[in-house]
Amino acid sequence: MTRIIETERLYFRELLNTDVPGIFSLDSDPEVHQYLGNNPIKTIQQAENVIKFIRQQYIDNGVGRLAIIEKETNDFVGWGGFKLITDLTNGRKDYYDLGYRFIKKSWGKGYATESTRAAVEYGFNKLKLPVIYAIADTGNLQSQKVLKKCGFTEKEVFDYGAVPHYWYELLNIQ
Repeated sequence: MTRIIETERLYFRELLNTDVPGIFSLDSDPEVHQYLGNNPIKTIQQAENVIKFIRQQYIDNGVGRLAIIEKETNDFVGWGGFKLITDLTNGRKDYYDLGYRFIKKSWGKGYATESTRAAVEYGFNKLKLPVIYAIADTGNLQSQKVLKKCGFTEKEVFDYGAVPHYWYELLNIQ
């Protein structure tokens, strides 16, 4: 499988059906979902559906979240990258959202910052995006720290699923 984005310790590739155990481990963890609506998945079938949904985005939009693999172990540690948002969110639609999510055992290793920086570079240099957006629950201090460290600017607070979130943007000024 082609490595789409690569960093010193990680690489990104398309999500595959073989990632079902990793997606299940990630998305069934209530702590991972603390700032994501508190609705973790409960079955392997749901993990399969997540992958099927994302793989369809690759076909429909030419972009979708990617598996993040730790080079040293070749383990699935999470996902990251872009999603084309076509639904109205905070008064906007048809924009590229940067996101990431990591398995709890991978927290605290700097992977979110490392992968976000690499994804931003890819978005600006390969996808030629003029702007990248991201959102973070106002309670999710770690995610806010990562986005700010990677150059994103907090623009406003809005309700997303009846929960206050920060709206971030990063302009391509190259």
